Amino acid sequence: MKRTVPIILAVSTASILALVFFLNRDFAMFFGVTPDDIKQEILIWVTIIGGFTLILGVVSILQVNLKSFSQKKPDRWYSLVTIISLLVMAIPGIFPGPETEVGKVLYTYLPSWIGVYGSQNGIIVNWLFDHLDAPMMSTMFATLAFYIASAAYRAFRARTLEATLLLVAAVLVMFWRVPMGEAVLNMVSPEIPEWINMILMRGVNASVQRGIIIGAALGAASMSLRIILGIERIYLGKT
Repeated sequence: MKRTVPIILAVSTASILALVFFLNRDFAMFFGVTPDDIKQEILIWVTIIGGFTLILGVVSILQVNLKSFSQKKPDRWYSLVTIISLLVMAIPGIFPGPETEVGKVLYTYLPSWIGVYGSQNGIIVNWLFDHLDAPMMSTMFATLAFYIASAAYRAFRARTLEATLLLVAAVLVMFWRVPMGEAVLNMVSPEIPEWINMILMRGVNASVQRGIIIGAALGAASMSLRIILGIERIYLGKT
């Protein structure tokens, strides 16, 4: 029963979504219900389930890091920073805004500075994201750039024809994307940056990306078909 019900729900939901995709969105199927109404209703339930999934993820993160901190592991201070960061970002976000009925009552008793909580512009969550989270992400990606450059230096070695073509294309694209490199290319010929953009990026790169996307779409379609037919049951855990 623990496996039968989830399989029935997965197969029926996937089959309904696949069916309404091929029907006219304004076609009245039964009792005036259209395929678009069914799709919107299912998407609402998907959103609700996704919300509960996020809650489970938050609880799981707290459990793992609290356990790590309580056991006094060597990296327990990182766990403490994670817990504090999670609470600092989550708690202000659940405060109601002053424009709501609950907020109007709360802000008659709370200090005036607490008005930065809630859903209006300038809330603490936005300030934390703009002044802490975004700079840290920029720093992390800037640091990763050195690792990517090191890996590219080891990988882009002209040992074969394919590696040589990859090396030449990478050098041209890097020159084209860097302002200083673009200035050098313009000194040689103003048409070179446009040629790189047209031939490499919009031509070769775009065609390869489309091939990858088509392959991924075929893989997703085959996986969806396996789920609809009840063949794929990995989402239930071990089978």
